[in-house]
Amino acid sequence: MSSLDVARAELALTVLYLNKAEARDKICRAIQYGSKFLSNGEPGTAQNVDKSTSLARKVFRLFKFVNDLHGLISPVPEGTPLPLVLLGKSKNALLSTFLFLDQIVWLSRTGIYKNKERAELLGRISLFCWMGSSVCTTLVELGEIGRLSASMKKLEKNLKDGDKHQNEQYRAKLKRSNERSLALIKALMDIVVAVGLLQLAPKKITPRVTGGFGFISSLISCYQLLPSPPKSKAS
Repeated sequence: MSSLDVARAELALTVLYLNKAEARDKICRAIQYGSKFLSNGEPGTAQNVDKSTSLARKVFRLFKFVNDLHGLISPVPEGTPLPLVLLGKSKNALLSTFLFLDQIVWLSRTGIYKNKERAELLGRISLFCWMGSSVCTTLVELGEIGRLSASMKKLEKNLKDGDKHQNEQYRAKLKRSNERSLALIKALMDIVVAVGLLQLAPKKITPRVTGGFGFISSLISCYQLLPSPPKSKAS
């Protein structure tokens, strides 16, 4: 491929990436928590960016709760242990509730919903739901990583003296294990962010700590949404 073809392909991937509402939301999330890290809860330009970006992100999440409602009623893959099924469904229910209640918070901040006290209460409940969904995600990822590890060890025994990294099935399992490990790290960071937003441990998890963890987890989300590069054609 010529340099022009490479540039065209990379630009096409960028356009594909930015066309995703989820990707734009996560980019805004990185800006939001990066600003929170810089402001450390102090008034100023960074805090204004934090607040305005937080409000703007809520538009991207309108009716997004339907996605997790669909996941809640969708069948699970065969062979999934019951505890992981229950944790996965709990995550869907909690995340859907968070996204639904978050819309009421948005209506309050735009002035459409007038009951500010109830909106603040619903906003706090929604954050607890998000924290709960992150805990469920953490447990699910731990369980799935354990299942993959056991499956990979069994495959290693079957391969015996063969090079396991040359085995397509082993490489696919290793890739899934790495992806789940990254999702586990993100879920753990999101728990810290939720604790910070709820101010459950204000002395230890300050706005700067919340912003730092939120910024890193946002970058992980942006990475997870990257489209796969096209395979180069053989000359």
